[in-house]
Amino acid sequence: MATQIPKKPPVPAAPTGVGDDSVVLERRTQRTKPPQMFQVVLLNDDFTPMEFVVHVIQEFFSKDRETATQIMLKIHLEGKGICGIYTRDVASTKVDQVLAASRAAGHPLQCLSEPVE
Repeated sequence: MATQIPKKPPVPAAPTGVGDDSVVLERRTQRTKPPQMFQVVLLNDDFTPMEFVVHVIQEFFSKDRETATQIMLKIHLEGKGICGIYTRDVASTKVDQVLAASRAAGHPLQCLSEPVE
């Protein structure tokens, strides 16, 4: 019967850095990019009442009445207006909500999201 204690393997000597073929890796900090943002845009049409557009902007974009009216006038005069800037998923949800509300009310209001440049 062998009752000897097992021997530990030899520990290699620490590299001196001179003349050896060791490789030293530098630690680089990884930076994540912020998500790409999308702007939700309402388009002008000749059939949707201005009051309904103000209501939609207030309800889905959490704007006060004065700001919603300014955005509505911009849509009316320039053909389109930015209601908010969000991440892709949130912008897509806002577009779906606006389109569903306008269809339920019988209005042809158009809403889309586009990447912010």
